[in-house]
Amino acid sequence: MIIRTHAHARIALIGNPSDGYYGKTIACTIRNFKAQVTLWESPTLELVPHPRNDPTRFENLDNLKTIAERDGYYGGLRLLFATCKKFKDYCDEKGIALPDRNFTMTYETDIPRQVGLGGSSAIVTAALKALMQFYGLDESHIPKPIQPNLILSVERDELDIAAGLQDRVAQVYDTLVYMDFSREHMERWGHGLYEVMDTSLLPPLFLAYVSMPSFSGRIHSNLRARYEMGDPVVLRAIEEWRQLTDEAKEALEQRDYQRFAKLMNRNFDLRREVLGDAALGRENLEMIEIGRKLGAPTKLPGSGGAIIGIYWDDEHFRKLKEAYNERGYACVKVEV
Repeated sequence: MIIRTHAHARIALIGNPSDGYYGKTIACTIRNFKAQVTLWESPTLELVPHPRNDPTRFENLDNLKTIAERDGYYGGLRLLFATCKKFKDYCDEKGIALPDRNFTMTYETDIPRQVGLGGSSAIVTAALKALMQFYGLDESHIPKPIQPNLILSVERDELDIAAGLQDRVAQVYDTLVYMDFSREHMERWGHGLYEVMDTSLLPPLFLAYVSMPSFSGRIHSNLRARYEMGDPVVLRAIEEWRQLTDEAKEALEQRDYQRFAKLMNRNFDLRREVLGDAALGRENLEMIEIGRKLGAPTKLPGSGGAIIGIYWDDEHFRKLKEAYNERGYACVKVEV
C-alpha cells in the first residue's frame, strides 16, 4: 500500500510575528502550493533524498556555489530524518507500541523556498501525517492540538531552526484558524486556543514573492533578545498585535473588508516601526510599496520574501500582477 499525504503553504493574515511571544494571530493554508510525502512498506527503512532539493551531484564548483548561496546547505532530507526521530520519541514517551514495520519515504514540494510560506513545516507536517497513517495512529494517540507542538519540536529542538507554532497550527488544521497563544493557555494545556474559521469570510487575496530568493534574504532581527530583556517597545507592539488580531477576527466575521484592510496595513507598519527598514530589507519594502501605491493593503505573511494583500476586482489584480512582474516578482491570486 502506498500512502500519500500533503500539507499546504501557509500565510499569516494578522498578528504575526507575535505568535512566538504569547500573542495572537490569524493564519490560513493556501492551495497554491503544497508539500507531499509518499511512504510505502519496505524491507529496510530508507529516506530518499530529493534530486533537486538535496543535491549531491553538481555540474562544477561554480554550480555548487550558486546552489549553496541560493538554497543554503540544507534540503528536505534532514526534515524527514528529524520527523521520524521525534515521532519515535513521542511514541516511546507515551507508551505507544508501534508495529515492527519498515518503510521508504520520499517527498516533493512546490512551495517557494526562503519566502516565509511555511515550506519546511509543510514537509514535516506531511511526514507526520504519513507516519501516523502508516502505523495506524489517529488523534486519540496524538491529539490534534498537540500535533503542531510535535512538528515544531522537529525543527526547533532537533534542527535548531527558529520558529513558532503558527505555521504548524494552520497546516495541521489546513484551513483558516484564529490562534490565541496566551501564557495562560500555553501553561494550562500545553498549547494555544485554536478556533477554526470559515474561509468564505476572507476577501480576495493576492500573494507576491521574490522569484529567486537568496538563503540570506530573510528578515534578521533582535526581536527575541529585546523581548527577553523586557524592551517596552517590543512588549507594547506584541500587545497591539494581539488587539489587531481580535479586531481583524471581528472585521472578517462582519465581512468589513475596508476595516480589515486598515488592520493589515497597521500590522505591517507596526512591524516596520519595531524592526526598522534595515532588518526588513529592500525587496520586502518594495513589494509592500508596489501594492500600496495601487491601492492594495499589504503585509508580510511570514518571515520575509513575500507579501500578502487584498485586491478589489479582477482589473485591480491585473494591474497589481503587471506591476509586480515588471519588477521581477511573482504574483498570484490566493486559492483557499
